[in-house]
Amino acid sequence: MANIAVKELLEAGVHFGHQTTRWNPKMRDYIFTARNGIHIIDLQKTIHKFREAEKFVENLTQQGKKILFVATKTQAKELIADEASRANMFYINQRWLGGTLTNFQTIRKSIDRLLGLERMEEEGKFDLLHKKEAQQRRKEIEKLNKFLQGIKTMKDLPDAVFIVDTRKERIALAEANKLGIPVVAIVDTNCDPDGIDYLIPGNDDAIRSISLFTKRLADIAIEGHEVYKAKQKDKKEEAEANAQKGDSKSGSDSGKKKEGAADSKTKADAKPKAEKSVPA
Repeated sequence: MANIAVKELLEAGVHFGHQTTRWNPKMRDYIFTARNGIHIIDLQKTIHKFREAEKFVENLTQQGKKILFVATKTQAKELIADEASRANMFYINQRWLGGTLTNFQTIRKSIDRLLGLERMEEEGKFDLLHKKEAQQRRKEIEKLNKFLQGIKTMKDLPDAVFIVDTRKERIALAEANKLGIPVVAIVDTNCDPDGIDYLIPGNDDAIRSISLFTKRLADIAIEGHEVYKAKQKDKKEEAEANAQKGDSKSGSDSGKKKEGAADSKTKADAKPKAEKSVPA
């Protein structure tokens, strides 16, 4: 993955922060200047911090681990679903349900309920129900899918969370922090950087800015997973080769034992018998 360039960041409007009156002083180190009442983000620091985030995602996905993408603001909903799906990762792009991480077992029950209803519909079992009841079940599927679509295959807690706008997704951030799940996030000048392991200073409102970071992280996740699959394939082939060697050695040892036993028998048969003594 090529390093991100300042030109790309400028074209995407990554450098535009919020109004100077709405800033969070904790973001001071990432602000270059102020222009017309707007804070301008230091893009050199954005590049440096984004490289750290890229490296983290690369190492994580090369181990076959999973990331939960979170963005519920209107302009990012479709993008976050598309990119997370493309990278075979999980996503939440509707209202964050309290306890999604900290009470995951309860959320998992809702997911199981959804999967069960969808299976019933696929098998045509809704056709056996009263029309009104079947309609209620379909509405339940629609409602559950609205919030759980992106985590239907998430059987365990994610290994990391990527957040767009930590101010809006403060509950998601708090839950990840409580469980010690690493957080990667695009952080604007009005946000609190505390609790974010891999902070990306940047515009978290402009769709081009959000798209730039999200797509690049998705690309890295895809590349990392390919490396993981290749490693798993090599391990499997090595294990099979070792197993074959073991079988061959076992067969060879068995053959040698049989040959040794046959030789012993042949020698025993070939040994002359002692003559009986004749009494005088």
